[in-house]
Amino acid sequence: MWNRNMYTGPGGGAYTGPGGGLYTGPGGGAYTGPGGGMYTGPGGGAYTGPGGGMYTGPGGGMYTGPGGGLYTGPGGGLYAGPGGGLYTGPGGGMYTGPDSNPYMANHPAWPILVKEVRKIGLVQQAKMIEQALRSIGWNI
Repeated sequence: MWNRNMYTGPGGGAYTGPGGGLYTGPGGGAYTGPGGGMYTGPGGGAYTGPGGGMYTGPGGGMYTGPGGGLYTGPGGGLYAGPGGGLYTGPGGGMYTGPDSNPYMANHPAWPILVKEVRKIGLVQQAKMIEQALRSIGWNI
């Protein structure tokens, strides 16, 4: 799993340097090779099979049911309450500050994920992510 908050500092989900969610090099959230957030093979953030960030079944990053990356209830990636992917406070996926217990997810970084969600026709979910990103100053 990669850090998926929106912190732009080292290790953050919006960081473009090594280890960051938007880093395109090895181990980065936007890396397309093994272990990367955009890798389409097993264990990758863009993998469509079980456990992958783009998997639509239970436990997947694109799952809309309980515990899924696109679930809007507690524990879900699109939950706006504490600990959720759309939460802007500490521990949330839209938090922009340094965090000792950051939000973690198996899907690609939010700015990348929103495009992937839209591609597969989940328009409402894409709009929710876009609104959350705009609320913290991202122009998507």
